[in-house]
Amino acid sequence: MSLSFKRTIEDFICDHCGKKVNGDGYTNHCPYCLWGKHVDINPGDRAENCHGLMEPIEIEFKNKKYIIIHKCIKCGKIKKNKANKNDNFDEILNLTN
Repeated sequence: MSLSFKRTIEDFICDHCGKKVNGDGYTNHCPYCLWGKHVDINPGDRAENCHGLMEPIEIEFKNKKYIIIHKCIKCGKIKKNKANKNDNFDEILNLTN
């Protein structure tokens, strides 16, 4: 099984906050509320059948970058995703408490 990234450009409506998100091919969570959806096995492949919401539960700060830790509320899978420059920084800070 390949772990290579597959760029998939998609716009979507966030299932958590309802905001419209314009995807850029690297978008894997809502920049407003930071929630995501469990749709990938490998980044961008859209091969996961779970489709549960991915709750942002924690932030790591590594190599001068913020990493959002998500946990699927349906199956419990934990994934790490880089924060994007367009992400709501107040929401990032709220996860550091």
